[in-house]
Amino acid sequence: MSTLLFTPRFRGSTIIRLCSNTPRLFSTSTVVCAKKSKRKSDAVASSSTEKAILGRPSNNLKMGVVGMPNIGKSSLFNALTSSSVPAENYPFCTIDPSESRVHVPDERFDWLCESYNPKKQTPAHLTVVDIAGLVRGAAQGAGLGNAFLSNVASVDAIYHLVRAFENDDITHVEDTVDPIRDLEIIQDELRLKDEEMLERYLTDIRRAAKFPDKKHMKEHLDVVEKVGNYVGQSNDVRKGDWTAAEVNIINSLHLLTAKPMIYLCNVGEDDYLQGGKNPWLPKIQKWVNDNNPGDIIIPLSVALESKLLNDMLPEEADAYLADHGVESQLSKVILAGYKSLQLIHYFTAGPDEVRAWTVRDTTKAPQAAGVIHTDFERGFISAEVMKYADLRALGGEAEVRSAGKYLAKGKDYSVEDGDIMYFKFNVTGKKK
Repeated sequence: MSTLLFTPRFRGSTIIRLCSNTPRLFSTSTVVCAKKSKRKSDAVASSSTEKAILGRPSNNLKMGVVGMPNIGKSSLFNALTSSSVPAENYPFCTIDPSESRVHVPDERFDWLCESYNPKKQTPAHLTVVDIAGLVRGAAQGAGLGNAFLSNVASVDAIYHLVRAFENDDITHVEDTVDPIRDLEIIQDELRLKDEEMLERYLTDIRRAAKFPDKKHMKEHLDVVEKVGNYVGQSNDVRKGDWTAAEVNIINSLHLLTAKPMIYLCNVGEDDYLQGGKNPWLPKIQKWVNDNNPGDIIIPLSVALESKLLNDMLPEEADAYLADHGVESQLSKVILAGYKSLQLIHYFTAGPDEVRAWTVRDTTKAPQAAGVIHTDFERGFISAEVMKYADLRALGGEAEVRSAGKYLAKGKDYSVEDGDIMYFKFNVTGKKK
């Protein structure tokens, strides 16, 4: 079943405290708080029993907003990022993708900043890209197809915005409002582009595999052929069951349907204020369940989000939402981007700086430390761990120690959301 989200939630967090035998890296003791995330270059020490995860998201996560023209993509981008890109009522108002960074809401980070009162605050951030509208035939170059699809290839995951509201003053490129048709158009175009890309890869790999010094290409050829057959049967790459070795090769292909998809249903303001009562939502839910089970669905009203941002002061917006018993969905949209990639955050915290870092869930302690500096991973000795919940409840590190909740962990420890860790490492030896 896909997940239909209406209200934001915060999970417990992880803090990691860093120390070094090389004071030039950190002259003061530093605390790190961690929120879960998983990623190979960032911090993944996967075991043979763990399911391989597509993608290599970094500390600079990038999400693309895609959909048909004239459905509210640029208005959503403006609301998410407090930007002002053009959002006019005509197709392809957005041509060149707009890009902006938005802070990731996290009450744990806020609490750490209040507690440590640091000189510098560096929250986690999300880069959002407003991509030109996609039309039927984009894979063959219709509309701004080629530019659109190349921009999609550059992001880590996708916000797929679909129009579920009627408005005679806002034209639709297909003349009628039908979100199911629009969903199918986008999905088909992404898949068709992947088929085209896979055919090109196969041609190049088969040619390279003929040379004696390119025998390793045989493995690549087998994987690409397997993926090509899977996509050719109307499947999205992200829904396949791939081994870790296959994932490593798939990640190098930058396929569009390998990227996680979050469905954002843009309903009218009145529908949203009435508790999300919209005739299209059950149909959209069924379509996602049938085609991409497990994908996140978030109903929202872009018109409402824009009004809250542009026409009201913060306190007025809060009162307006409270009067109608609803919430803004922007925080949930941002956090869903991380959830789709199975990411968490950890935080470094001290008097100089409180900073959030991004890793993938089940990341081992040495790799989590390595996100901050490669020396931390290379010379990792151990990690002393406390939980964020314990730190907050007890009031300080000394109290956590006195309560016996300060634990020693080794290199096999998987960082958990809510951990506070003190890293010990030594880099005096030569790098192997």
